[in-house]
Amino acid sequence: MAESAKPINSPVPDSLYPMLSVLLLAIGLLVTASFFIYVATSSRKNRSLVKELITGAVASIFLGFGSLFLLLSTGVYV
Repeated sequence: MAESAKPINSPVPDSLYPMLSVLLLAIGLLVTASFFIYVATSSRKNRSLVKELITGAVASIFLGFGSLFLLLSTGVYV
């Protein structure tokens, strides 16, 4: 049974980890900046909770995956 076992491989090549981390972190920071600009420039009456939650969720996803690929590219396998 041990002879038929296949090693687990990543769906993303290791050489793409640095580029993915920079790209995803940059997108996450841009979405975060747009969130802060939206909150700072709109009045309390004109704000939309749904828009804030969606923007926060998108920024969180991009920053989370960017951090994951940053850790993977530096050799910290999580």
